[in-house]
Amino acid sequence: MPATISTPSSPTSPGHVLALLRAAGPLTRLELQERAGLSRVTLVERLDVLRALGLVRQAGHRESSGGRRAEVLAVDDTGRTALVADLGQSHATLAVVDLRGTVFAREDHRLALRHSPREIVPMLLDAGRKLLRQTGRADTLCAMALSVPGQIDHERGVTVAPPTMPDWNGAPLREPFADALGVPVLLENDANALAFGDFCALGRPAATLVGVKVGTGIGAGVVISGRVHRGESGSAGEIGHMRIEGSQQRCSCGRRGCVAAGASGQALARELRPLGVRTVDDVVRLVGDGRPDAIRSAEKAGRLVGTVVATMVSIVNPTYVRVGGAIGVLPPFLEGLRRTVESNAHSSALRNLDIGPSQLGENGAFVGLAGLVADEMLSPETVDAMVAAR
Repeated sequence: MPATISTPSSPTSPGHVLALLRAAGPLTRLELQERAGLSRVTLVERLDVLRALGLVRQAGHRESSGGRRAEVLAVDDTGRTALVADLGQSHATLAVVDLRGTVFAREDHRLALRHSPREIVPMLLDAGRKLLRQTGRADTLCAMALSVPGQIDHERGVTVAPPTMPDWNGAPLREPFADALGVPVLLENDANALAFGDFCALGRPAATLVGVKVGTGIGAGVVISGRVHRGESGSAGEIGHMRIEGSQQRCSCGRRGCVAAGASGQALARELRPLGVRTVDDVVRLVGDGRPDAIRSAEKAGRLVGTVVATMVSIVNPTYVRVGGAIGVLPPFLEGLRRTVESNAHSSALRNLDIGPSQLGENGAFVGLAGLVADEMLSPETVDAMVAAR
């Protein structure tokens, strides 16, 4: 099943009216009419259809300078539901959300480091159906979205050689979920999803954002002109497996000298093993407890990742850099990264650059996935297909 259902769309169609409202709303009818260039009668017809589909809501009234106050309209992105899942090397987390990113319920699963689609896909389906029943939102399910490490072949709906999850190489993901749930399924790289979540949390600014995710592994995402930039083969932002000159540390991908080999959560857990560390959670706990060895290791890892991010900043020239993931938000890691970027990026690229931690916590990927679903399910083409199907 494809991610969306497309149909030819007129510039004056209900879908385009909704797109205007998404981009510039909330708006009064008169403001919307002027922006859309429609007659009053045609606009009323479009709004009636959108209301019937549950896509437009009243958002209050505009203060009047005399006479009746004008009704203000907004997109209703709360009535439809998405099942979203964030899958990683050591975890799988599901949530039920609306298209605004509100999380109604979530469920976390710890996974063995070597896991395969054969066992995980059925588990995600069972857990997802259970969450939908618990929240009472199964009847409003409109899509599922799944984030995974590594590259994705969006044409075929399969993963492509995730370096930390070899058993998932070439695994079909769209088809089994679409067949089981009967809704469109979107797939996205996990760092891209986190980056888009921060972009949405900032109010979808007219600015470029680089998101960096450092957890068990390392990745980055780039949002340009309101869209995730994936690159020609889907490998844009794959910074974790860039090689650092002079480093010979063996990486989980099989090569030597990757950034992830020295700065990922997995690498820090290995480095701090003499302190009893076995997992990324242990690293986070020791840093939080103020253990000097853990703080120094996290700060050093931040500097290493910062050398690569400095190059990204010089090339992409973003307004925002947001750093997330269990390791990425640790203060010593973030400080090491920030100082390195400021020391190494091109001076003009540093002008007005805003570097900070992701503000979304554990729900960052879910907010990003919800935003991606909203862009697909509320697009003019999809909305007009819904209108045609009524």
